[in-house]
Amino acid sequence: MSNPPDRLLRVDLTRRAVTTERVPDRWRRQYIGGKGLGARYLYEELEPGTDPLGPENALLFMVGPLTGRAPGEPRYAAITKSPLTGAFLDSYSGGEFAGALAGALEDCLGAFITGRADDPLTLVIEDGTATLEPAGELWGADAEVTAEALEGNVACIGPAGEKRVNYATIAADGGDHHAGRGGAGAVMGAKRLKAVVARGDPPEDSPALRETYERQFLADGTGRWQAASETLESIDFADEVGALATHGWQESRFEGTDGIGIEAARDAATGRERDGPIPGGFEVDTDEGESVPRGAAPMTLGAGLGIDEFDAVATLGARCDRLGIDVISAGNAVAWAIRASADGLIDREIEFGDGAAAGGLLEEIANRSTPLGDALADGVEKAAEEFGGEGLIPAVKGMALPSYDPRGASAMALAYATSDRGGCHRRARPIESEALSPGWDDAERVRRVIGEQNRRSVLWSLIVDDFVGEGFADLGAAWLQALGYDHTPEELRRTGERIWTLTRLFNVREGLDRDADAVPTALTEPAAGGPNDGSAIDAEAFGTLLDRYYAARGWDDRGRPTRETLDRLELDDLNDPDGGAKR
Repeated sequence: MSNPPDRLLRVDLTRRAVTTERVPDRWRRQYIGGKGLGARYLYEELEPGTDPLGPENALLFMVGPLTGRAPGEPRYAAITKSPLTGAFLDSYSGGEFAGALAGALEDCLGAFITGRADDPLTLVIEDGTATLEPAGELWGADAEVTAEALEGNVACIGPAGEKRVNYATIAADGGDHHAGRGGAGAVMGAKRLKAVVARGDPPEDSPALRETYERQFLADGTGRWQAASETLESIDFADEVGALATHGWQESRFEGTDGIGIEAARDAATGRERDGPIPGGFEVDTDEGESVPRGAAPMTLGAGLGIDEFDAVATLGARCDRLGIDVISAGNAVAWAIRASADGLIDREIEFGDGAAAGGLLEEIANRSTPLGDALADGVEKAAEEFGGEGLIPAVKGMALPSYDPRGASAMALAYATSDRGGCHRRARPIESEALSPGWDDAERVRRVIGEQNRRSVLWSLIVDDFVGEGFADLGAAWLQALGYDHTPEELRRTGERIWTLTRLFNVREGLDRDADAVPTALTEPAAGGPNDGSAIDAEAFGTLLDRYYAARGWDDRGRPTRETLDRLELDDLNDPDGGAKR
């Protein structure tokens, strides 16, 4: 491949118009594709204060030069301004849709979607262009029904997206994969875009490079772990080190882990969703139909809700998949309701361990069918504003945290607080190292968090499978060079830092600075149980850690990138965020 993709599809839903344009050469060089290029377009074209659910917000479906080529699952990025956080949002989904999208786009790196349709539409991408087709008969259908009704590989919203639940997902492959966190599905619903259909074949060039990178990954500890357990072993690890948020973040170990951990998943599995040396997730049968639960399901819907039966957890996960609702945010919403009920803040009979009651509340949230469901559909912080119960469930920038409890690993608290999309464990997961290597000082914590944030920023611009990318010692430089790029590993490291700084500029422009990076109140209260019994985050010590992080990033004491940092990273072509570095 001598000519890398260099174009972008533009889709205006209001005018029902589709055009293509060339991506500026400087942007392709500096941001590559995926997260980086999507962030650059979003920063350029959105006015500060844009309503995330308004027609002016943009939704980008982005691929990168390695989508469909690299080992593991092909992935695409959904990029927008989040209705949950008001911040930058990039959410990723794997599976067949992502590979088909890369093939269908041909010489385009993505689709930039704006406006709002009068009636529900489907966007069909094929042969490097796109058409818009009526989708009114599918409005109200769940993810599985929608996928079965359309010809091609489908990414769609379920009822939660249509109802603009602030953490609605974009479901691909009938609900087996999701662009999950932050509410990209709500943006899609607000635009009245029911589905995106990709009709193309994944790229099949560079087989020798694919085999080389595959061997490197499978020789790595992460590769062996993923092949054996995918992400379902996460709950066993978190419980072992005392970092498993349990019973609504009140405890850090769960007595029922054996019933919902990796061995229980293997016993229940009917097979793996993908064959080959890097197999996919575990397929299981549930009362809601076939499902592929990921690690977040047993952690958040299991331990988080006090449910110790794998079948019950998998059924709740499958219900979230069908409705198109984020497992992590939804599980935390139910946990908040249980704790709020116990405290007398709401009039609701719901307890930990009650899977049926949890499932009923998930339906209410996805459909906004009751006052409680409607409030929780806006997120736990918004529900607490209405009913009380602030601090019951930790959140950063409005996004409830995954079930990795950082009270015994302050580097993880730093990763959550500084995540560009809110409380997220995928930007950096230092807890996996810190929990097993006690004695880190603040300098080491900062170094680890920044290194992982930068690295993942560039890998998500290529775009590669999260875990496979951990084996890319050269950050994919050899592969890029074979595809006609000329980035060196050192340039790619700087690219990751540039992209992370760009998303910070976006958030600062939206008014999110140091105050938004505060440690959640819930984490300053001691956890119970396990090796971290009684541990809590000290807010004053965390403030010092945050100062170190800002200094290492080249940001001021409010968390705003300085002029010197912008110059060093060649971000001099950006308009300055309000209150940020002045040029």
